[in-house]
Amino acid sequence: MDLDVFVATHQGEWARLDALARTRRLTGEEADELVTLYQRVTGHLAKVQAAAPDPTLEGRLTSLVSRARDAVTGSRTSGWRDVARYYTVSFPAALYRARRWWLSVALVSLFGTALIAWWMANHPEVRNSLVTPEALHQLTMPGGEFEAYYSEHPASSFAAQVWTNNAWIAVQCLVFGVALGIPVLYVLWTNVLNLGVGIGLMASAGRLDVFLGLLIPHGLLELTAVFVAGGLGLRLGWTVIDPGPRTRATALAEQGRSIVGMGIGLATVLAVAGVLEAFVTPSGLPTWARISIGGLAEVAFLLYALVLGRKAAATGETGDLEAADRADLQPVAA
Repeated sequence: MDLDVFVATHQGEWARLDALARTRRLTGEEADELVTLYQRVTGHLAKVQAAAPDPTLEGRLTSLVSRARDAVTGSRTSGWRDVARYYTVSFPAALYRARRWWLSVALVSLFGTALIAWWMANHPEVRNSLVTPEALHQLTMPGGEFEAYYSEHPASSFAAQVWTNNAWIAVQCLVFGVALGIPVLYVLWTNVLNLGVGIGLMASAGRLDVFLGLLIPHGLLELTAVFVAGGLGLRLGWTVIDPGPRTRATALAEQGRSIVGMGIGLATVLAVAGVLEAFVTPSGLPTWARISIGGLAEVAFLLYALVLGRKAAATGETGDLEAADRADLQPVAA
């Protein structure tokens, strides 16, 4: 076989296949042409390998066939486009679709925190059963342990420590959901109890304003992330009980993929909260300025979840993988 003649004869087909394989969106006719040319060029490669081996031409055709195969089968590699799509579409849509769960968790948790704080602040016998008067004074006095907690470590290492701790709480809420959500309730209760006791102790010492001034700058966003994780964990637990019109395995797979994706987003949110806790909360800014920064961060998150998320969900986005990346499933009768 004369390679020069062979190349000259089929050069146009190879160039056309290369152009189609690099095109992101194809019409129906172009897709059919892509498949036809892919099969034809695969035959060309086999013919060269059998009749006239040439390393240069074989390498060229192998690369072309491989690229065309990816285009035909839908294979692709992740890139910055996927990262951008996740933060602008998938994550906010998943937040919005789960809003009833995490907003409910937030309301119940805040009510429970307020109740525990009131009980702790107004019942000395309860306080005394937890801490001695001397220990309470050490905790709540100006410059005491509550205040020193935010400034006793270098800001950068403290931010990492805070992020690790909060991320672990969020991960527990997400993962434990598969156990019918029961462990999630325990994690949320522990969080509510600790917060309520802290508020109650500082309120009993007449220093509630100081405590809230230290908590709000980072706590609004931090607690919201924990509430979201708790809500998602409980929703996963409910999916085990009631998968709806899907098979239980299919429902858990969909929710599980969404949970993994949400974990990445919540880790980002908690990283922002950690930065606020390390650099804003203990800063020398006036209390009103620190609270304003925390409030703006919380408002930004709620707008992101409920406004941008609503817009993304309206297009049919669920927070799951893109359709091209999911396995095909047979429909299940309702």
